[in-house]
Amino acid sequence: MDYDPVKDRFGTLVADKRWRTALFFRLLHLFFLRAWHVRRRLRTLIGPAGSQKRILDAGTGFGQYAWWIVRRWQHVSLHAVDIKEDYLQRLALFFEQDGLKGRATFGVDDLTALQAEGPYDLILSVDVMEHILEDVTVFDHFHRVLAPGGHVIINTPSDQGGSDSHGDDDESFIGEHVRDGYGREEITEKLERVGLVVDSVDYTYGPFGSLAWRLSIKWPMIWLGRSFAFLLLLPVWYALVILPVLVLNMLDVSRKNDTGTGIVAVAHRP
Repeated sequence: MDYDPVKDRFGTLVADKRWRTALFFRLLHLFFLRAWHVRRRLRTLIGPAGSQKRILDAGTGFGQYAWWIVRRWQHVSLHAVDIKEDYLQRLALFFEQDGLKGRATFGVDDLTALQAEGPYDLILSVDVMEHILEDVTVFDHFHRVLAPGGHVIINTPSDQGGSDSHGDDDESFIGEHVRDGYGREEITEKLERVGLVVDSVDYTYGPFGSLAWRLSIKWPMIWLGRSFAFLLLLPVWYALVILPVLVLNMLDVSRKNDTGTGIVAVAHRP
């Protein structure tokens, strides 16, 4: 299944209205387990003050992480890039509507030929690398634009069934992916190849998180892929599953998964 068309429909649906975009971003952070893991690492690396941190949101997509970062830390300097100009235009408009004009810059950029120069104290890349064949080239650019001591956070599907690539129902979510996902050893080797030092590689979406994913994301996406009219039924569905999903997400974040369908890696430039 290709999920970009569904994502594009959502992006268009919430565009131009501040309250709709803000609600959409909050729901993404609530239901997507990866947001729980990524924000946990951002809080650790940016710290309570966040002063003078220069951040690159590499492949910002809708921009929900960029929005969360600049609202939480008043003194960060953030640059968000993506290859989709329409996404960036909508995000820039939303920042202006939300009173955040000037808090971030936006640019169309291809991570395989990254034009942003940095130096950055932190690079964030969430669910991007599974779309890019030349991953080592991207990691090399990350190393180039990172300040010494700067960190990179990479969230991506794992090779343990990421995006349901090992599923038996022909409803995987890798229509736009160039790889099923990364193993712990593979992503470590590729990051180290370009000179980065790997601090941690953790599996996410273990047994609890995988169940939450099916309830809150996979099945609704399948329904919407078949007909966007299912959007009218989603409030009823989420009212039924929200409590179980939140409990399952909390269990996934609070335990160390021996395996899982997601990976979050943290590395730094020495």
